[in-house]
Amino acid sequence: MESNCVQFLGNKTIFITGAPGFLAKVMVEKILRLQPNVKKMYLLLRASDNKAAMQRLRSEVVEIDLFRVLRKDLGEENLNALVREKIVAVPGDISVVNLGVKDSDLLQLMWSEIDVIINIAATTNFDERYDIGLGINTFGALNVLNFAKKCVKGQLLLHVSTAYVCGEKSGLLLEKPFKMGETLSGNKKVLDINVEFELMKQKLKELEHQDLSPEEISQAMKDLGMTRAKLHGWPNTYVFTKAMGEMLMGNFRENLPLVIIRPTMITSTMAEPFPGWIEGLRTIDSVIVAYGKGKLKCFLADPNSVFDLIPADMVVNAMIAAGTAHSGETGTQAIYHVGSSCQNPVTFGKLHDIVARYFTKSPLVGRNGSPIIVSKGTILTTMGQFSLYMTLCYKLPLQILRLINIIYPWSHGDNYDDLSRKIRLAMRLVELYQPYLLFKGIFDDLNTEQLRARRNEKIKELDGSFEFDPKSIIWDDYIANTHIPGLITYVLKQ
Repeated sequence: MESNCVQFLGNKTIFITGAPGFLAKVMVEKILRLQPNVKKMYLLLRASDNKAAMQRLRSEVVEIDLFRVLRKDLGEENLNALVREKIVAVPGDISVVNLGVKDSDLLQLMWSEIDVIINIAATTNFDERYDIGLGINTFGALNVLNFAKKCVKGQLLLHVSTAYVCGEKSGLLLEKPFKMGETLSGNKKVLDINVEFELMKQKLKELEHQDLSPEEISQAMKDLGMTRAKLHGWPNTYVFTKAMGEMLMGNFRENLPLVIIRPTMITSTMAEPFPGWIEGLRTIDSVIVAYGKGKLKCFLADPNSVFDLIPADMVVNAMIAAGTAHSGETGTQAIYHVGSSCQNPVTFGKLHDIVARYFTKSPLVGRNGSPIIVSKGTILTTMGQFSLYMTLCYKLPLQILRLINIIYPWSHGDNYDDLSRKIRLAMRLVELYQPYLLFKGIFDDLNTEQLRARRNEKIKELDGSFEFDPKSIIWDDYIANTHIPGLITYVLKQ
């Protein structure tokens, strides 16, 4: 399979959206490093013009530490020459028809040359504005599909979704497509995506005619997204709009081969191009960092719940393997869960123990230069327990501060406002993350397992460049010796 994957990438013209994003960058680096004979890569970046797009490509992609292995192997000049030869930075926006590409000659050239389309662009904010979520995750996906249909050599559309389009279902969750208009609410309510779009437009129009600040309009659109998501059975705007994007793609794909990759919680690289590279705080990372900084004393989670984590390089490897398997298969629609919960589950309780041991042994350093001492922490298993904890530890002290502030307004107002802000932030984060902290689902990966089974074992022994078997992950070693050090190095910059 490895040699087939390398061959699949060779002499191909590949179009990738979301290029400044975490996963897309890992994909671009992988292709350049493993298959320098790729014919061309068009990378869609949100930018005003070609110059701005090229600047983003250099500063946010090629010049970052992720490319240090290529830079060391090739040298700075040769790497820059390879980028100039192989990569075209395209200013655009997937939320616009023709992906916002304004140069008609470039559009025609892309449609005539592109073999493979990889759509990674997305907004991943759980409580995104509804207009933005629909524009990028739902109708943006449709725009990419329509663009792909115009690619005369188009062999495959590879779309990255998320495993959590399942909503809050429990048990074994299968790799199956959505039906158009499918809803998770269980009340037989029909989901009409066009109605959702019109409702969003009408609400935005109403808000813009009111005397509201941009912040108030933004919050109202966020509230609308969460309301519509929960009405149809999804916990937040992100997974709701991603699910609708899948529906549109599946319904309008016609004969174009469509592969949908549904990764779980993506973490730092396990092996390639080197262990531990990550960018930004991703899902569980916010909890890990807050705990390491001594700011998190309790956790809302079931210690026995499985946290489905998967390293970024494994996701990219699975994407390339799936593309290799289905390229040119007219009419195909295939779905792959890429995660660990089925093959190599790790519980929140175990993760908590690993993280606690790490920061006890190797504490972070505070602003005063002293090590930050962490305690084991309290795991609360229900929202009721969490609310009681917040009341006893924060809300009662807050009310006392409020009374003091009324009596002595000149001395304690700042303390009251600061604590009040922290409580609101904590409650908001818990409400957003609760569906995943108490998640009871296991992601079946039969399709992905069959893909792994197609690997050539002899080549696998010689070259593990396309490893995506979660059974190879030793969680204690990966979390303590790769992931947390990666967070400290690349996110906290310590």
